[in-house]
Amino acid sequence: MMPRTDDLILFSQVIELGSFSKAAEAHGLTNSVVSKRIARLEQELGSTLIHRTTRRLTLTDAGRVLFERAQAVAQTAQEAFDAVTGYSDSLQGHIRMSVPTISGELLLAEAVAQFCELHPGITVDMSLENRFVDVVAEGYDLVVRTGHLEDSSLVARHFLDSRWTICAAPVYLSRHGKPQVPEDLLHHNCLIYSYQESGARDWLFSRHGETYSLRVNGNFSTDNAAALRKAALAGYGLAYVPRCLVYPDLQAGRLVDLLTNRVGKVLGIYAVYPYNRQPSRKIKLLIEHLRARYTDIKHYF
Repeated sequence: MMPRTDDLILFSQVIELGSFSKAAEAHGLTNSVVSKRIARLEQELGSTLIHRTTRRLTLTDAGRVLFERAQAVAQTAQEAFDAVTGYSDSLQGHIRMSVPTISGELLLAEAVAQFCELHPGITVDMSLENRFVDVVAEGYDLVVRTGHLEDSSLVARHFLDSRWTICAAPVYLSRHGKPQVPEDLLHHNCLIYSYQESGARDWLFSRHGETYSLRVNGNFSTDNAAALRKAALAGYGLAYVPRCLVYPDLQAGRLVDLLTNRVGKVLGIYAVYPYNRQPSRKIKLLIEHLRARYTDIKHYF
């Protein structure tokens, strides 16, 4: 008997998501149903596909061969569904996404809600978090990331570049003076944004076309950008943050831009999805919608 195509697709998702329970949740099934369908697939093929332990799933040789083919089946099926959906004016389906807190609060929450209103058949579950999620293992359809993309299993679509700024409140500068060169920061209280890949205290600067870092010190650190902004506004120190976070404050004079020609940190903002998963029409349209919203306020960055 030829295995059912939907069992092949379910098998590929079990492996992509890394567990029976996550695949069950993604398909609205129980764990026992998923387990029975994988067992049925193994029985029909006459081969064990997965070695199960309490901690992980490991593919057998037969499982690895089938997984590669099953992924192709799943992608072809999705492309077929998307092609048919293209004949309709409406989009259907659910999107699970993760976005960084600054962009999420600045524009993405409103932009995604607007996208859902434009396409009533779409539902979106959007998490705002400052960790680099595992796109495939955690079952995300789309992720917005700020920073350097090193995972070759992911595809990144560039939105724009985000420049960083060093800033302080006028009241702080009146008490402690304005730094004229980066090295002056060694004598200032530098508020530390501890959500970074590494080196939160190592601030980047440019000199003669080259980038270098300077290790600063301060009495307050946080992984929350909004909290850091409030501390800077209250005059407790200098902050090194994405310009978009404090753009209205700089324009209103509540914060002062410092060392503008020396700040060396620029990070790209990207839409990211798995390399082995052809983006559906709804994902493509959402990416373009978000790109347009970023472009609308590119002066913030």
